[in-house]
Amino acid sequence: MSLKFYNSFSRKKEFFKPIIDGKVGLYTCGPTVYDFAHIGNFRTFIFEDLLKRWLIHTGYDVTHIMNITDVDDKTIKMAKDQNVDLNIITQGYTEQFMNDLMWLKILPADKYPRATKSIDKMIEIIKKLIDKGHAYIESDGSVYFNISTFSDYGKLTRISIKGQTKSDRIYDDDYDKNSPQDFALWKGWKKEDGKIGWDAPWGKGRPGWHIECSAMSSENLGNHFDIHCGGVDNMFPHHENEIAQSICSSGEKFVNYWLHSEFLLVDGGKMSKSLGNCFTVSDLEKKGFTAESIRYQLLAGHYRTKISFSLEKKQESDKVISRINEFQSLLIDLGAQDIQRKELPNSYYDFVEAMNDDLNTPKALGIFHSWMRQVFKKIKTDSIGEREIGEAWNFLTNFDMVFGFLSAKTFKIPLEIKKLMEIRDAARAENNWTLADDLRDQIQEKGWAVEDTTKGQKVKKLLN
Repeated sequence: MSLKFYNSFSRKKEFFKPIIDGKVGLYTCGPTVYDFAHIGNFRTFIFEDLLKRWLIHTGYDVTHIMNITDVDDKTIKMAKDQNVDLNIITQGYTEQFMNDLMWLKILPADKYPRATKSIDKMIEIIKKLIDKGHAYIESDGSVYFNISTFSDYGKLTRISIKGQTKSDRIYDDDYDKNSPQDFALWKGWKKEDGKIGWDAPWGKGRPGWHIECSAMSSENLGNHFDIHCGGVDNMFPHHENEIAQSICSSGEKFVNYWLHSEFLLVDGGKMSKSLGNCFTVSDLEKKGFTAESIRYQLLAGHYRTKISFSLEKKQESDKVISRINEFQSLLIDLGAQDIQRKELPNSYYDFVEAMNDDLNTPKALGIFHSWMRQVFKKIKTDSIGEREIGEAWNFLTNFDMVFGFLSAKTFKIPLEIKKLMEIRDAARAENNWTLADDLRDQIQEKGWAVEDTTKGQKVKKLLN
């Protein structure tokens, strides 16, 4: 099956055809760095990581741009509330975000452009919109986009602008999702903005949030590119406004495929700081979560469905990750990594078909786990040959390139554990099962698990 994505703009699945054969331009809305990113944000970022990994796996050369919003209403308010310079606020949260990305094994973007570094491009786009009659200047130096001049406004989100008038305009970056209004491209300087402002032909001020992404995407990917991603909460007004201002300024098509991930629930309900369930990556790390366990919870459900993250599911997701890592260890014990074969099992091609169908991760993971259980049985009964071992290693390697579930850590067996295993081996040889069981318990208390196989004792590190 050829690769298909559900295009939010057309509301249907479409076969993916890049603008340039073999290459993909991918833009993903990054964080607004006024606070720590939470698990709901990372639901979207990990979906985008999966998308990118799959595009690379299928042979595409991906150019990935993720913006950093370091000036907007929220960042300015935070700087004002804390009485510090804007860049002190944004730099600290940007660094933490980058650390979180690395810890979660999210592949880095090719570029992370910052809004404050693209002001000239924003001014250039706004000037074009004014000259073409799509924007107007107000007496305070603010510039607004006139949505009535763009006949396709509202097509992404199916919102009608019927009855909207020029006097209906909005200054804030976020606003009522049921109220399409002329939106601010440029916000005239006000006393409360303090030192934050840039000179423009129509007066000093700062950009609106929506123009920032149009500038940063076109600077790095051109006016027309392949894929734009984000969460469903970005569709309106942000992405709707991006489409309007980008097309009207350049006169070209903007994006071919729009992909959006659904909301993340926590324990079946909405996230809220007041409820104490708005977890950051650091919060979850302190609770003993591994990056792989988080990735599993966020990828086990389809990206276009609401899924529920839960602390109570940690044991379940840890168990799945442990099983996959145990599978890798067994294959390593069989010398799988040294088998020079390129074959893949039939199940791999079923896995590919599921992933090509709009990244159907529930089906793809089901195929992988079913296949893994079958191979486990053959390994346990010593009924697996070299070809199947090689196939299994190749499938597992490809699987991990896409999902990132294998633990990054490689554990060296401590000398103390090795000595206990030697004593236990001797006890088993003498049929001293009481001592053997006692030694098993001692080893487990030290964080290791022993398994008796037809080829002797196998030991593995217990994951927290």
